[in-house]
Amino acid sequence: MSLNMSLKVRMACLIAAAGALATSALAAPPKAPVIDTRLMKSVVQRLSSDELEGRAPSTATEPKVLNTIIAQFTAAGLKPGNKGSWLQKVPTVEITGSHYSGLDISGGATPLSFKYASDFVAASYRVTPKTEIKDAELVFVGYGINAPELGWNDYAGIDMKGKVAVILVNDPDYANETQDGLFKGRRMTYYGRWTYKFEEAARQGAKGALIVHDTFPAAYGWNVIESSWTGAQYYVQSANDAMDQTEANGWMQKPVAEAIFSAAGKDFAALSEAAKQKGFQAVPLGLKASYSFDSAVRKSTSHNVVGILPGKVKPREYVLYTGHWDHLGRCTPDKRGDDICNGAVDNATGIAALTALAKANVKAGAARRSMVFLAVTLEESGLLGSKYYAEHPVFPLAQTVGGVNMDALPPMGKSRDYAMTGGDKSELTALFRKVLAEQGLKESPEETPEKGHYYRSDHFSMAKLGVPMFSIGRGVDLVVGGREAGLAARDDYTRNRYHQPSDEYSASWDWSGINQDVALFYRLGRVLADGKTWPNWHANDEFRAVRDKSRGGK
Repeated sequence: MSLNMSLKVRMACLIAAAGALATSALAAPPKAPVIDTRLMKSVVQRLSSDELEGRAPSTATEPKVLNTIIAQFTAAGLKPGNKGSWLQKVPTVEITGSHYSGLDISGGATPLSFKYASDFVAASYRVTPKTEIKDAELVFVGYGINAPELGWNDYAGIDMKGKVAVILVNDPDYANETQDGLFKGRRMTYYGRWTYKFEEAARQGAKGALIVHDTFPAAYGWNVIESSWTGAQYYVQSANDAMDQTEANGWMQKPVAEAIFSAAGKDFAALSEAAKQKGFQAVPLGLKASYSFDSAVRKSTSHNVVGILPGKVKPREYVLYTGHWDHLGRCTPDKRGDDICNGAVDNATGIAALTALAKANVKAGAARRSMVFLAVTLEESGLLGSKYYAEHPVFPLAQTVGGVNMDALPPMGKSRDYAMTGGDKSELTALFRKVLAEQGLKESPEETPEKGHYYRSDHFSMAKLGVPMFSIGRGVDLVVGGREAGLAARDDYTRNRYHQPSDEYSASWDWSGINQDVALFYRLGRVLADGKTWPNWHANDEFRAVRDKSRGGK
């Protein structure tokens, strides 16, 4: 629905006022910080070394990772942030599956059987030694969305008790070229995230849930699913051992789903199209699924690392810098037999940036507000370390101004542009635009909003509880090579290194773009830490209400 002219005028005034506020809030640009590239190189080399075995949480190598980060925070001059300790305990459950059966489908003209890992994957959130799905009815529930505020419910009229939900990845608008539509067009919403789909299936009482993988709407290939789901899975401990969740969650390849639908006498493509329309009703497939696996359960503790540079005027107001230290550990071997997912880019680069920012900020002197440097665990397992921090904050979220999250800084050249991940959601956007102008950079739209990056890193844990965070990405318009070179480098990493053993450090990396990123992160953090403003979400944003409640309407 288009806005009427008077509303457009009011919005324009509000946007202008926000821009003026951002401009007045910024102090004169300080001298550019010296970014210690040598430090960052050494941190990435150390964290992505084979000795640390891919930085899996709650393993024998975790203390080595933590000690590396603490040593760098100490050398930078930070103080321990958690009541005199560098660490915040995150109670975890590690569940490692074994003895997987195939996915057996009965009820059609010919029985079907699919192989674990190559055709499907499954795991359980539940703390139980054995999971067995036996002759459970399959129900196609479209995108698996229940959004009352949008008048959309894919589960309307169906009782899912004892059944397995078959769910499409992403949300109904993913193929749109624009960001228009009930589900924001091409920009993925939270309803498109796989975590939401499993959560909703559990709320609906489903016995199990299987998402249909398709590379374009998922934004990554099956290799990412296989490497991420075939090793140990990590969860934050819950009081009921996750018995309120489905018995098993998982994924299947698209050709597997097509074969299953064909056996049911259904057209997968036609039903997928129907699922894009409001009013779609779930379709029982008339087939039954059986699959099982064992689970080795280990309850343990992982850790967030917390350092602080106390503020000199308002020490009880906090600005965060965050990045995750964990990666996948040992994973599916590649053709060389390498089974260590080293995570050099994802996210040894973010922790390297965190250490460089700590050093630069200490050297510059304390800001008006306190600055917190937070290296979180279990990001790769569903943002669990940041989720735990947000739900058990060391520093009250009502006193947390905002912050900057750093995840997977690409080792390619400088860019002419930067994009705000998630689009214009809060008053941070005006500050972002001002700082870009200071540094002679331009803003570009998020390159691939359909990939839902806003919901895939640790800033989202803070956002859900009201804290606005910068999550920005270097654009692909490179100073050397332009968009063609930038797109080629981005696509090469996604295809050939992301969540694979090949994400390794190389002496040939170009650090100029990472240096540019860190200089920008430094300025954005100092703007918040030296300022007096309390940025809020825009009035129509889903996180505005929780921020207002947290801040008592301030």
